[in-house]
Amino acid sequence: MTAVVHDRYGTEPEEALRVAEVDRPAIDADEVLVRVRAASIDRGTWHVMAGLPYPVRAGFGLRRPRDTNPGRSLAGVVTAVGADVAGFAPGDEVFGVGRSSFAECSRARADKLAPKPGNLSFEQAAAVPISGLTALQAVRDQGRVTAGQRVLVIGASGGVGTFAVQLAVHLGAEVTGVCSGSKTDLVRALGAQHVIDHTREDVTAGGHRYDVVLDIGGNRPLGRLRRVLSPRGRLVIVGGETSGRWLGGTDRQLRAQLLSPFVGQTLGTFLSSENARDLQTLRELIESAALTPVVDRTLPLDQVAAGIRHLLDGHARGKVVLTVPENLSGT
Repeated sequence: MTAVVHDRYGTEPEEALRVAEVDRPAIDADEVLVRVRAASIDRGTWHVMAGLPYPVRAGFGLRRPRDTNPGRSLAGVVTAVGADVAGFAPGDEVFGVGRSSFAECSRARADKLAPKPGNLSFEQAAAVPISGLTALQAVRDQGRVTAGQRVLVIGASGGVGTFAVQLAVHLGAEVTGVCSGSKTDLVRALGAQHVIDHTREDVTAGGHRYDVVLDIGGNRPLGRLRRVLSPRGRLVIVGGETSGRWLGGTDRQLRAQLLSPFVGQTLGTFLSSENARDLQTLRELIESAALTPVVDRTLPLDQVAAGIRHLLDGHARGKVVLTVPENLSGT
């Protein structure tokens, strides 16, 4: 089968990734084999590809990548199921999180898959899993957003941010989105009542206070973020990176967690959980039209490097998706 191959860590996608013919993966008893129709790229794709910051390698291979490629989010059709799998059968259309999903076929644990939303294409569905799960858990579980609250979403036009804005709006919050000027129309269309262009205005310099701040983009100092948070507000740090090879920006997250017990505000971060229950929640929200994935562009599998480069350059509005034609190699 045709697949992206990632056999060494590297920061440049053009050098770290290549397309080649590889063997179809074998599945374990609790896994499903999915014929991938589309797979999406996110910031985590680069981290897995580069093996940075170094703690990433604990889960993806210390000296060299453990998996064939850094793809994880996918949408496709089940072709085989393991002996212990119930609830899925060949021919089922699914979406979720797999291993090495930048390929014609990917193996995925059954508890990380859900039926594909019926009103989405494969390309749209592939945009949902990693970013949608992160946004759902940030807004619902960590931010504990409720109706009437004032919510600030920093990085509102990205993969996680576009879902977070919609989810907060759905819960009845008054949402302010922060993005670059060329993307303000998108964030407003997603339902944000207020939109701030971060190239023209420093959101932490004004007098506004928010009940929940979701920091998905940028590296604003913790003290400045606290200034826009209400005295009993909640700060959820979802993203924000530096070039550090050991911490890569996670030091700010660690400082937030250490400070939180000593102040009235709740400051923290989290690791998202990849699970079928929350995928099903996202599916229901999508099918009820409360949530819509934003796809910036679709590219063929062999343009994976260009897709990652587009995301790294900050140009993406929502998600970048790779398509895998049914007859790519005939396998």
